[in-house]
Amino acid sequence: MGRRTKDSGRDGVLILDKPAGITSHDVVARCRRVFGQARAGHSGTLDPDATGVMLVGFGQGTKLLPYLTALGKTYTAEVVLGTETSTLDDSGDVVATYDMAGITLEQVRQAAGRFVGPILQLPPMVSAVRVAGKRLHQYEREGIAVERTPRPVTVYRYDVFDQVAPGVFSVEVHCSSGTYVRTLAADVGTALGGGAHLRTLRRTAVGPFTHAEAAPLDDDLGGRPMLSLREALRGRAMAVVDADTVALIRNGRVLADEVFGDAVSDTAWGVCGPDEVLVGMYERFRGGESKPAVVITR
Repeated sequence: MGRRTKDSGRDGVLILDKPAGITSHDVVARCRRVFGQARAGHSGTLDPDATGVMLVGFGQGTKLLPYLTALGKTYTAEVVLGTETSTLDDSGDVVATYDMAGITLEQVRQAAGRFVGPILQLPPMVSAVRVAGKRLHQYEREGIAVERTPRPVTVYRYDVFDQVAPGVFSVEVHCSSGTYVRTLAADVGTALGGGAHLRTLRRTAVGPFTHAEAAPLDDDLGGRPMLSLREALRGRAMAVVDADTVALIRNGRVLADEVFGDAVSDTAWGVCGPDEVLVGMYERFRGGESKPAVVITR
């Protein structure tokens, strides 16, 4: 049995720049070892070959991960026309080829535009979506066909910039959480009367957290500063309450909306004490009252 990691007691969120060639699970495992923190998790899987922004929560920061996971994502990638693969990206086997040499940049832009807005998307068989308690990629490895249900997602932008090589187009996608960019690449190929796959996928932002502030996964990782719990809720409404209210929040009390002033909204908001340290998150409950969605216990 492996030796258990002793919990360092650190609470926060780290913005990381995931390199290619390792899984998101591997990233979290390394963070646990480096920071001596047993309780850690991430806010959204990146494929092993993909790079870019990952948010890793530690200690009490793991309680915020569902809210960070739900943030929109921005990606850059390249769409390769004329070739379909088993995984919809360049890690898979070629399953079909098409002559698409005559496709222009404007045609690709028009095809991409058809997938902007609310759409239904079928999760690829290589995804981590669970069906009957098992992930789709596990069924795929076993050669088992599984019926999948299309899921609603939103593509806010699907920009096609230029042709970087014959039949290869650079793109940027801003989309809701749960959107498969590799599927969007394949969709463009189909819309143009052929096929396509994705390559060089990079996540450049998770909500307001961008690659410009992401720390590399290198030997200096242990010295990288974490975001505080309050900082991790960047862009979300925040209420500041007095010490007596903090005590009620730590006991999980339902409170009147008026306690939180202008922070009350249709989505959960953060609550800080007079020292501006996060003590929890609240959400609307019933007429004029709100209930705790997250309580920070230390």
